[in-house]
Amino acid sequence: MFGLGTQELIIILVIALLIFGPKKLPELARSTGKAINEFRKASSGVLDEEEKKESKEERKVKSEAVSEKEKEESIEKIKVKD
Repeated sequence: MFGLGTQELIIILVIALLIFGPKKLPELARSTGKAINEFRKASSGVLDEEEKKESKEERKVKSEAVSEKEKEESIEKIKVKD
């Protein structure tokens, strides 16, 4: 985790406790947790949209390939009839 050890984390928490006080620190931690949660939701939503776009493009390419194959088969059938 960013190269931080136990001692560094304890020092950071003690400094935060001294700066913000014992009453404000839990509120800050809670709001930070909510912000991180919202960021995760937003980023996963963006990823889901990208995956949907990619799957639509893949389906379109597949359908184009199938339609080209059907055209070729119909041309071959017409040639065989002649």
